[in-house]
Amino acid sequence: MARTTGRHRISRRTKIATGALGLAIAVGGLVVVTTTGNDPDASAALADKSQFVDITKVKQNVNPPRNQGNASRGTFTVNCGRNENGHFNADNFIAQPGIKMGAEHLHDYVGNLTANADSNNKSLAKSGTTCKNGDKSAYFWPVVRIPSNEKAAQKNGTKDSDGNWQRYQEAQQDAAVEKKEPRVDCKDVASELPPDVPESAAPVIEQELKKLDEQKEAAEKKLETAKNVDQEVTGPLTEQRKQALDKISQAVQQQGKQGKDFGQLAPCGIKQPNNDGVTDNGDQNNEVNTEGTKEHNHSKPGDKNLEIGINNGTIQRPVKVDLTFRGSPNSKVKAMPRFMRILTGDAKVSTNGPKNARKVWTCTGFENKVLMDKYPICPEGSQVMRIHDFPSCWDGKNVDSANHRDHIIHREANGTCKRGFVPVPELRISLTYDIPRDVQLRGGYSLDSFAQEKNNPASDHNDFANVMSECIMFRLVNCINNGKTCRE
Repeated sequence: MARTTGRHRISRRTKIATGALGLAIAVGGLVVVTTTGNDPDASAALADKSQFVDITKVKQNVNPPRNQGNASRGTFTVNCGRNENGHFNADNFIAQPGIKMGAEHLHDYVGNLTANADSNNKSLAKSGTTCKNGDKSAYFWPVVRIPSNEKAAQKNGTKDSDGNWQRYQEAQQDAAVEKKEPRVDCKDVASELPPDVPESAAPVIEQELKKLDEQKEAAEKKLETAKNVDQEVTGPLTEQRKQALDKISQAVQQQGKQGKDFGQLAPCGIKQPNNDGVTDNGDQNNEVNTEGTKEHNHSKPGDKNLEIGINNGTIQRPVKVDLTFRGSPNSKVKAMPRFMRILTGDAKVSTNGPKNARKVWTCTGFENKVLMDKYPICPEGSQVMRIHDFPSCWDGKNVDSANHRDHIIHREANGTCKRGFVPVPELRISLTYDIPRDVQLRGGYSLDSFAQEKNNPASDHNDFANVMSECIMFRLVNCINNGKTCRE
């Protein structure tokens, strides 16, 4: 239920931060309606057989641009698990903020434990995470299913757990309350750093960024009970930030960089629902619904397969989830700001056309050769894969835009960014599934989708909200720009 007092709020969040598997399941699970005989779309449970293609008969079509002299060649991989905790829902807080079950298809989540329709910057930052390094970012995509009557359905199948519906509702109520509450607002520092920070300066910068993260978190807690916000919260926080930013400036300048005055980033304010705080970065677009679908007011059903609309069958959990950030083939990359929203692919490709659609389907052993907008039939010994590459050319200012796309776009074919955009780390999410070959040959697996897409593989998409601390983001960028292979 909704929280009412500052003291109770702190106590409950402490529990959320320390909860383990049981709570992870609690905030993630969603029970949705099953299809019935009265549902006109019930027969469209699987994609048309024509949507399946033998990958060995497809010509090579992956031709990445060659790295240039100033390329950022490193990679940074985050271990966030395979959604072992069972965090599923039919929400999308990026494309359909505030619309419960508006996606009409189920999303598979890793990372942030509380992501739901009402998630906002404050609730996301307070959440726990499945990521080993503390990254609270939300990574989510439509699930893949195979018919429940298939013998293979249970091998990697995932079902709902008791109590998830109540806990899901509680997580949404918490987020809805926090959406109306004030929060501490400070300018991003990591994204303002030069991309070529020497390794000798990195330890000092990382240490001071960690302090900034901790100071802001402490200020958020003070805000809940403060009587004089200026004296108790923003004033002291600004002074603390000045000291940390001064040390960052010195570390950069000692390396001969003519850096900006990072002290300009010290002032913090309070962001209310009706004002922008100290940042003017477009995050008011976090409240824009671009899908146009209205909320589905389903009552609690008893289905164990989390079926919704046309999407039937047992959910197939990936046997491998790889979250890797990569560099640019032409230059160093800059840090992306915290709370940036990024979409790739188009969930309504049949309505919107192919402009934003991406070819993502392939098989292991073919991932560097072939990407398709069809379901692959893989040869023996090969597994079904989905590879989602996210946009990585940022406008340099906004964390979001009205269509959730204009602020960050894909690179040009030669790897460069369009004029006026700067390269940031490119997220690649690779998902591998153990779907038996006989099931593939029968056309027996499908992607959850909106009803009008009829499980079209071309409607595959993926979503990411950056909730990394500035310290983690700095390590990520420093790793990539220095050509390292890092795993956390």
